Amino acid sequence: MRIGEVARQSGVSVRALRYYEEQDLLRADRSAGGQRQYPDSAVDRVHLIQQLFAAGLPSRSVREVLRCVYSGSVAPGLLDQLESERARISERITDLVAARERLDAVIATTRNPPPECTHGRAPGAPAGSAAAD
Repeated sequence: MRIGEVARQSGVSVRALRYYEEQDLLRADRSAGGQRQYPDSAVDRVHLIQQLFAAGLPSRSVREVLRCVYSGSVAPGLLDQLESERARISERITDLVAARERLDAVIATTRNPPPECTHGRAPGAPAGSAAAD
């Protein structure tokens, strides 16, 4: 599979794929003409790389995780690092859920303000009506 096809199927730019190669996260063979040729598994690998980057892992950690995923074994010192990264991600998820719940409360209050709330209402207007702009 050529680089443009991997980019299209994975939803990342050709530039990102080249970066992944530079970071030793993705490998491609070269054709006789020098064009990159990726295995069909490259799209799944790129998705995993994207997930790990989105979780906040640096390239160095992503490289180590990929080695573990594809070899089926974890280097002794790496397991502690992976557990630490997992704990950090779990904490971030907890923080994001709390932020979402706060936003849900603001949205609900904005859509259905309590009677004592006068913000955004014309003086004397009934509850649930907003001031005209």
